[in-house]
Amino acid sequence: MRVIRKYANRRLYDTQQSRYVTLEDLRRLIIEEEPFRVEDAKSGEDLTRTILLSIIIEQEQSDNEAEVFSNDLLAQLIRVYDMSSPLPLARYLEQGTQLMLEQQKRLQNQWQQAMRHTPMEFMRELAEENMRFWQKTLNQTTTARDEDEEDKTS
Repeated sequence: MRVIRKYANRRLYDTQQSRYVTLEDLRRLIIEEEPFRVEDAKSGEDLTRTILLSIIIEQEQSDNEAEVFSNDLLAQLIRVYDMSSPLPLARYLEQGTQLMLEQQKRLQNQWQQAMRHTPMEFMRELAEENMRFWQKTLNQTTTARDEDEEDKTS
């Protein structure tokens, strides 16, 4: 795993390439699925999450047409933090996003191969895959909630 060190002057240093990098450089690593860890140069504290959030903020501010987080969505996310027993939102978002990315790749591959299926058949397959995903997610959430309730009554 590539180690990026963040110095007090806010500069990021790629220890593998022995050079300073920008948030844009790190964004490219993410797109290329190159794993990395950002750590504080002095303390060694893991700062990866903070840097990833900074990359998202930079992308949201740089291109209004590519906004992912509407004001309503951001407000809803803030409310989740205030819940007495927060939903397993991280896992839910990770799985949903992974499904979306996989479907996007699948769609692109289908178009590149001149579609061996009719468009309607392909859309039906995507809809069935979505249904399986949401059923699985709902079952996991229900199971987790039931386990929490059992723990409370014990």
